[in-house]
Amino acid sequence: MAPENQLSGKPLIIWDFDRTIMDDDSDRWVVVEMGLTQLFNQLRQTLPWNSLMDRMMEELHSQGKTIEDITNCLNRVVLNPQIISAIRAAHAHGCDLKVLSDANQFFIETILKNHGIYDCFSGIITNPTSVDEAGRLRIFPYHGSAVSPHGCDLCPPNLCKGFVLNKIQDPTSQAIKKRVVIYIGDGGGDFCPTLKLGGEDHVMPRKDFPLHRLISKSSTPIKPKVHEWSNGEELNKTLIRLIDLVSLKV
Repeated sequence: MAPENQLSGKPLIIWDFDRTIMDDDSDRWVVVEMGLTQLFNQLRQTLPWNSLMDRMMEELHSQGKTIEDITNCLNRVVLNPQIISAIRAAHAHGCDLKVLSDANQFFIETILKNHGIYDCFSGIITNPTSVDEAGRLRIFPYHGSAVSPHGCDLCPPNLCKGFVLNKIQDPTSQAIKKRVVIYIGDGGGDFCPTLKLGGEDHVMPRKDFPLHRLISKSSTPIKPKVHEWSNGEELNKTLIRLIDLVSLKV
């Protein structure tokens, strides 16, 4: 029987979505493209972000905008070809790819499907969505009433990515061989899971974005190896190099 700490052969690659897979922010994209900027700014200080985006969807519905209208808006999002290439190459290498994002299910799935890369991911962990009987898109917090509060002061109340990372890694199961994690992100919400990674793992922060700055000034030791990137080309080259490196070591 293999020892409990043996590493499996292919890394688990966890991707943030906004300003990582997508160069822009998906919420901001919909707000601007669908003419909600003024109302959004009016309500920005009165509602948590997750509730604010749900309120924006209510406004679109009241204006007679349909799910198809929102889909068409999201289908105008352009993804960097190098990012698409990196995702497809990692999937072709047999890696397990997951999205972990504080955006929402409908926006992410629509964009990934439109670019033909939805099936490259084994899971999308984000704020859930549904379409109600009236045809309105609803956006809910990941940590809703059915999920206990995560108690983390680094993350927003609706989603703690460190909590989710622990669930994905399943540290209580000794039957599962640990996989090397490659974590790719940009935002402050990606710092908590970074702190939960080990010395055999890798984190890829986008240079000069919040995650990169938090890592640079952190008083807590950063265990994973850090590989910064600025654009799609750098991300692509770095990720493929890391996949090859991890595969050679096991």
